[in-house]
Amino acid sequence: MEQILWTIFFSPLLSFLILILIFKPFFAKMDRLSSLVSIFAISLSTLLSILVLLDLSINQRVISFNPNEFLVIGSLNFGISFILDELTAVMLVVVTSVSLLVQIFSVGYMSQDKGYIRYFAILSLFTTAMLGLVLASNIIQLFVFWELVGLSSYLLIGFWHHKPAAVSAAKKAFIITRIGDFGLLLAILYLFVQKSIFIENSLNPIMIQDIIFAVNQGYLSDFFVTLFALGLFAGAIGKSAQFPLHTWLPDAMEGPTPVSALIHAATMVAAGVFLVGRFFPVFENSVIAMNTLAITGGVTAMLAALIALSMNDIKKVLAYSTISQLGYMMLALGMGALSASIFHLFTHAFFKALLFLGAGSISHSTGTFDMNKMGGLRKIMPWTYVTFIIGSLSLLGIFPFSGFWSKDEILSGAWSNSGIVSNIAFYLAFITVFITSFYMFRAIYMTFHGEFKGGISKKDLHESPSVMLIPLVILSIASIFIGFIINPIISIGFIPSHWFSDFIGHGGVKSHVNIFSNWFVYGATLISLLAILLAYQIYILKNLLLIKFIDKFTIFRKILINKYYFDYFYEEIIVKKVFLNSLAKGLNWFDTNIVDRVFGAIGWIGLNMGVLLRQIQNGQLQTYGSIVSLGIILIMIFFMFL
Repeated sequence: MEQILWTIFFSPLLSFLILILIFKPFFAKMDRLSSLVSIFAISLSTLLSILVLLDLSINQRVISFNPNEFLVIGSLNFGISFILDELTAVMLVVVTSVSLLVQIFSVGYMSQDKGYIRYFAILSLFTTAMLGLVLASNIIQLFVFWELVGLSSYLLIGFWHHKPAAVSAAKKAFIITRIGDFGLLLAILYLFVQKSIFIENSLNPIMIQDIIFAVNQGYLSDFFVTLFALGLFAGAIGKSAQFPLHTWLPDAMEGPTPVSALIHAATMVAAGVFLVGRFFPVFENSVIAMNTLAITGGVTAMLAALIALSMNDIKKVLAYSTISQLGYMMLALGMGALSASIFHLFTHAFFKALLFLGAGSISHSTGTFDMNKMGGLRKIMPWTYVTFIIGSLSLLGIFPFSGFWSKDEILSGAWSNSGIVSNIAFYLAFITVFITSFYMFRAIYMTFHGEFKGGISKKDLHESPSVMLIPLVILSIASIFIGFIINPIISIGFIPSHWFSDFIGHGGVKSHVNIFSNWFVYGATLISLLAILLAYQIYILKNLLLIKFIDKFTIFRKILINKYYFDYFYEEIIVKKVFLNSLAKGLNWFDTNIVDRVFGAIGWIGLNMGVLLRQIQNGQLQTYGSIVSLGIILIMIFFMFL
């Protein structure tokens, strides 16, 4: 098994090295072959990941491979080591399978791009970083690959570096996620403060299993556990774009659309949810941390969904939808429903990748992402239209699509918990169901229905090539069936009922699985259908009464268009007024009046000492003799009184 995991990890890494060191300098004209190398590598990782998941589902065991030591400091051993448990197996399949489909789609989407080899090389690097993160069994290794994920996402978002907007978006994503990463770093450093407790109990403070064991056994104080959990969550907030560190993700749409499907559906943004899931027993031991998870997730889910109502860029609609769905996952974790959260992460990876690739297919035909320049595409792009509808219905949680099974389990989990925090989280999530249904069908009606309003000739519109449609069809099939297949409410053949929930809950981690409630099944579906009907009335039938009613909320609409003014606050207040005007000016004053003067004084002293010593060198032997005599006397005095 260890050899299989190493192969899964090294396969995309080898692809990256081959493309960068061999293809780019020596075989630049054979760029199309580079995509085959990358696709073959990730195909191998995908196949092996599926085999690992099947094997673990049968044997149900946790495997931790001993680290390959390359640095020993005292009693601490640093090295690369892997852990294979249920969460690892699921994430391996998610990362590799979505990466594979995105790379196949990219063959057609990026066919005319001059950076073709570089694009596939960075995709391979990004996949390697995610696999290293998922497989890490110690927190140092996890942090290293966590940062590598951030670096490679920076390269992908800013891939079109000739565009100022892409460069700015890449820097913004890198800086904002670093803010969250600082909290994660503090949590790791805090572990070393408690190193003696681990050593006394024959535990390693960097090994994830030992950290969880120490928390569960009560070796660490409640205060430490809470601080450590909140530090971890800070890192998760940055990577998973939770409020208030969410502003980087919509701007990251400046990267190629397949990159958006990869980063914002299955990999980077899911890393925060994975991090909390990996240390879930730690969070469970802190009420404050759990409540913080639930409230942050619920608020993020609703506020991001509201912003999506005002967006006219189809990729930004999907970006805020992603933020909202990640909020659902965090909410579920805060409610103790680990299995429901990871289940939704799994289904979301497929239907959100489908939607992003569908948006890429649309832009490939229309040359734009502005929905105001679209319309009437359903007859021109029938395959894209049908697959986009399937992805949307899964996102809405309409029966029997995959999102239905995971989303309603989250709602049920929130409802079944008692307390004010659970009640708030539930109602935030339930309201978000209505908002999500409205903004998604608003996007569908504006894009595919009505008359075409684009700036190009309608004759130039076309359906995407087969190499781009095949991934859409595969993801559509997954978006329809995968939810019920992996977590059926009744046994189907060799798959037992609630298999996924029980699988993720195995190994001593409480999953708090909640069965579906008929009330939520019908209630959530009903409000989704009402939202679809409302969108139909406004965007297809042009109901004047409803349009006039909406126009009365211009102030609220302005707030949404400006995204609650978070960007304004960060850029104008924090960056310009605090850092540039106050901090930068203060540092400039310190540099000019303190640093420059201190070093100026040192230089003046050196200069005058030189002048003084130069007077001694006058060529007179008696002067030299006097200096030597004076030196001898001083040395004698020194030793006499020593």
